[in-house]
Amino acid sequence: MIPLSARTLGSLGDRVDVPEYDRGAVTAGVVHLGVGGFHRAHQAAFHDRLMNEGGPLDWGICGVGVLERDRGTIEALQAQDGLYTLLAKAPGGEVVARVIGSIVELLLAPDEPEAVLEKLAAPTTRLVTLTITEGGYLVDDATGVFDAEQPDVARDLAAAAGEPPRTAFGLVVEGLRRRRERGLEPFTVLSCDNLQGNGEIARTAFGTFAALRDEELGAWVREHVPFPSSVVDRITPATTEADRRTVRELLDIEDRAPVVCEPFAQWVIDAGAAGALPPYDAVGVRLVDDVLPHELMKLRLLNAGHQAVAHAGRLCGHTYVHEAARDPDIRAFLDAYLDHEAVPTIHGVPEDELRAFRAAVPERFGNPAVGDTLERLATDASDRIPKFLLPVIRERLKAGGDVRRAAAVIAAWTVSCDELPLTDRRAEELAARARGRADDPLVFVRDRAVFGDLADDDAFTTAYRAALQSVDTAGVRATLASLA
Repeated sequence: MIPLSARTLGSLGDRVDVPEYDRGAVTAGVVHLGVGGFHRAHQAAFHDRLMNEGGPLDWGICGVGVLERDRGTIEALQAQDGLYTLLAKAPGGEVVARVIGSIVELLLAPDEPEAVLEKLAAPTTRLVTLTITEGGYLVDDATGVFDAEQPDVARDLAAAAGEPPRTAFGLVVEGLRRRRERGLEPFTVLSCDNLQGNGEIARTAFGTFAALRDEELGAWVREHVPFPSSVVDRITPATTEADRRTVRELLDIEDRAPVVCEPFAQWVIDAGAAGALPPYDAVGVRLVDDVLPHELMKLRLLNAGHQAVAHAGRLCGHTYVHEAARDPDIRAFLDAYLDHEAVPTIHGVPEDELRAFRAAVPERFGNPAVGDTLERLATDASDRIPKFLLPVIRERLKAGGDVRRAAAVIAAWTVSCDELPLTDRRAEELAARARGRADDPLVFVRDRAVFGDLADDDAFTTAYRAALQSVDTAGVRATLASLA
């Protein structure tokens, strides 16, 4: 068994694809915050491919763990010199394995905050990418206001001069402040999280934080720092011990930090709003003038589709996404949601592209090799549903359209919050509201922090009441069948 490291990389070429570029010549032009599985299956893989195909070697990645919980990943990758195995698993069982070499530096902010800040302020850093989760930007879905009272944010804002920041906002803004002070161009800040208009959301979050620190700095950040929006897409489940065992058995490699993903990968970036970027178009990244149609297609079909199968699937007793997606009742319901409610809200995408993307969604969900769990999809649904599903409901209501399937997804979520284990930052309140539905059927959707004013819309509440009553009395499976 060969332990994965820079020292052993040269001996692995006969069993797995490895970087053909000189990693010793790679420099980090990118700082990435949040070095989780998705980043390593997506952005880092694109950078690896770029350099492997002869692209410039000054776009390597410095991966930064912002939180203490990132320690395990950072230490595992440091022990392997930033290397890890990426396993792309096709539905038929085929596995394409590659060792990814684009991450050439790793820092853990709680241990080395000054090193992180100086890396952000370095002239070689031209791009900062983010995967800090949908809820990590702290911008309220209903009001669009940044939550400066979140404890760690408030602590960073009140910190004395020289006290190291703890949040992504504190780190990035201090890095920008140092660049401004030193006469350096600002870097591009590129959000890679599943949010519609993620560039503007990032601008709001970081710009507001900067202004609260210093009004002039805030104005400079808003005026001079590029915040392009992007659409990222690759299903990437959490790595399991079975995945590590697969690497050992298939490749005879000891890898503490492998990543599993589906073969599909897409990245679309708003080129017009971007500053410095690598030559991404050379490796299939789409640089467009308007990302909105692509955002809507991905978020409302794939991400909202995930919610459509996650809560119903869990109530039906399934564990894995592919089990739910292959359940005839859930599959028929998913198809009905996509065709009758989601697709009609997508505009500006060529018809053949939209048709192909929509057709691929259930097949991607049904990939048994990926082994994605419904629990992962249901985690933090109070952040995900307002961003993925509620915009579909609002647009359909505005057009006088049918929202019965989307309302049924909310009903299934309501019941699951009462009956099943829940991982969500609002777990206690969600569970309490779900338990109160016998006295007030609308109590769950009266949570304005999640649903805004939807509880005031008669068309929505009529559909939701009917779905909730059906799930509670006839069961989720019968409810799905009635809506398919």
